[in-house]
Amino acid sequence: MLMRLLNVSNFSVAKKWVHKNLFSSWASALITIFCFYIILKIIPAGLDWLLFSADFVYNFRGEQIIDRTFCSKVIEPGQHGACWAIIIVRWNQFMYGFYPVEEIWRVNIVFALTPFALLPLFFDKVIFKKQLIYFTFIFPFIAYYLLYGGPGLTEISTSKWGGLLVTLFLGVTGIIIAFPFSILLALGRRSKMPVIKSVSVIFIECIRGVPLITILFFGNIMLPLFLPDGVNVDNLLRGLVAMTFFAAAYMAEAIRGGLQAIPNGQLEAARALGLSYWQSTIQIVLPQALRISIPAIVNSAIGVLKDTSLVLIVGLFDLLGIGRAALADMNWMKLSHEVYAFVAIIFFILCFSMSRYSLYLEKKLKTDNSI
Repeated sequence: MLMRLLNVSNFSVAKKWVHKNLFSSWASALITIFCFYIILKIIPAGLDWLLFSADFVYNFRGEQIIDRTFCSKVIEPGQHGACWAIIIVRWNQFMYGFYPVEEIWRVNIVFALTPFALLPLFFDKVIFKKQLIYFTFIFPFIAYYLLYGGPGLTEISTSKWGGLLVTLFLGVTGIIIAFPFSILLALGRRSKMPVIKSVSVIFIECIRGVPLITILFFGNIMLPLFLPDGVNVDNLLRGLVAMTFFAAAYMAEAIRGGLQAIPNGQLEAARALGLSYWQSTIQIVLPQALRISIPAIVNSAIGVLKDTSLVLIVGLFDLLGIGRAALADMNWMKLSHEVYAFVAIIFFILCFSMSRYSLYLEKKLKTDNSI
């Protein structure tokens, strides 16, 4: 009897939700029906192309692709689905670029250790959190040693890095470095010291006033002209500096908006309690400002991760760059749909995960509540 009442209650709630959100008016009903029609047309055809009629090394029909040039043949539309052989054959390049095959285990170790380094930063309730925090601080040095090499390991030049490795390196490292830098810039822009405020304003406005592609070109072409003879900066480092400056400038404006939302009365109360500027800023102002700025900060971080695809213009082969290089092969020239679909899926997983975590933080910290 109880289950029957619950089912009736759930059905009533669902019926009200459907009526309110999907069929509240004749215009809403027409839009809902049209959207359902588009979904029913696109999703089955998309799944059929992606999976059911797709060709892998062994496709779902059990037919083995012996000759990889099978995918390059001109076929009638609808006769076959996607041909993922290009992804399977060039998997190592998509993941690691031109990293030596015999040294790929080093990259895999870094990929496997990264979640353990990020866990104490993203979540409160973590087993062995104290030990993981120590590991988080030393992880960058471990990752650098494994990826680049050193005593006991063969040195691998960054010119051989590529694919997802470069995308994650530039995106994650750039965001991590840019975050504290952006806090200093936001505080500097609100400073009462003319020199510090002027430097912060000039930096933020100059970086935000030009496209990222211009900054990348400047770092790759113009920067060496200002360096002494014999001093050469690695291409990957130039790209990282450009991405970091660009992310810091945009995050600084997001944080400045959060700082302006803090009532002046809180600062006056902090001074009345005898707290110094840095004590009131670190303990009272910044936590609230960062909480308010979470959506804008994550939005900037997602933009930085997607903008890593621009580093191709300065000679770095990220995930998208490796895909374009693969399409230059005569055997794979007709498979641009498969390559771009694969790259889009990887970027969607990364960016969607960041947006979900942002919503988790907003709900946890209740950023919609008034201060």
